[in-house]
Amino acid sequence: MEIFLYMGHRKYSAPRRGSIAFRPRARAKSLEARIRTWTEGSAKDGTGLVGFAGFKVGQIQVMTIDDKEKTPNFGKPLMNHSTVISLPPLKIVGIRGYSEDGYGKHAIFDVYSKDSIKDLSTKFKTKYSEDGLQKAESNLGNAKHIVAIVAVFPHKIGISQKTPFVFEVPVSGKDIKTRFDYLKSKLGQEVRAQDVFKTGQNIDVHGITRGKGVEGPVTRFGIKRKQHKSRKSVRAVGTLGPISPAVVMYTVARQGQRGFHQRTEYNKRILLMSNSEKTDIADINPKGGFKHFGLVDGDYMVVRGTIPGVPKRLIKLRQPIRSRPTKTAEPKILEVIV
Repeated sequence: MEIFLYMGHRKYSAPRRGSIAFRPRARAKSLEARIRTWTEGSAKDGTGLVGFAGFKVGQIQVMTIDDKEKTPNFGKPLMNHSTVISLPPLKIVGIRGYSEDGYGKHAIFDVYSKDSIKDLSTKFKTKYSEDGLQKAESNLGNAKHIVAIVAVFPHKIGISQKTPFVFEVPVSGKDIKTRFDYLKSKLGQEVRAQDVFKTGQNIDVHGITRGKGVEGPVTRFGIKRKQHKSRKSVRAVGTLGPISPAVVMYTVARQGQRGFHQRTEYNKRILLMSNSEKTDIADINPKGGFKHFGLVDGDYMVVRGTIPGVPKRLIKLRQPIRSRPTKTAEPKILEVIV
């Protein structure tokens, strides 16, 4: 008499959990998101910065009229879960020119304003040159890209951090000379968000997500818990792979870091962009201020949907790189619920 011993096996197959496109799921190297690709716009868009930065505040509800045609709710009230972003002004502290060859981009000149050297002494050390602009203009023929070196100061919106965030933002314009002249006229001055974005347009949001520490494969990848008493462990993965070759593939769900990753949200629509002192809708601040942030003082922006990060975290904003051919219409806001 033959006795067959069958090992337990799942009855149905299932898709994998956790996109491999987000590997490695490691902690971000910095609280400041890195934007690798920018859209420099076209000549018809005018000359100006193509990005901005702010700090996440919190969530509110905004009731608008649905202006998206060919939808069941067109023309009807629509409740939008939205996020408030505080927008301190960006200070243009310098101009940088890049040449480009087969090996990539190479910085060929840097120009800083005299006042900016004092503001950035805690960030990095650089020297002010009296003839810096003249040398840069004489070297414009070799430049392929012109970017602005900007600084955002958290203490201007009530955050205790004294060290500014300094990063590069490209400039849109007809040609290199036009972009350089624009930055030359704005060197050492502040730029507001209203000079970069318009209410109703879409933007891309870059930020660092909320950190959650080390998590197991059930929470991190959504695998199924094993049957009670089937193994010594219940929340561990069922198998790490075949016995030969004795290698664990990178696709196997393992424990590790969850959260505190850099993420990008595409095409977030701006519902409202105003100042806390001047608004026709309502005071954006709830009674007692936003949780973990406080009161919004100064310029702010309300975007539809959620954005990555926790309150007071730096959020970088960019002109949409996956822009849709739609008309930029200002949304009709009925009520702001804080």
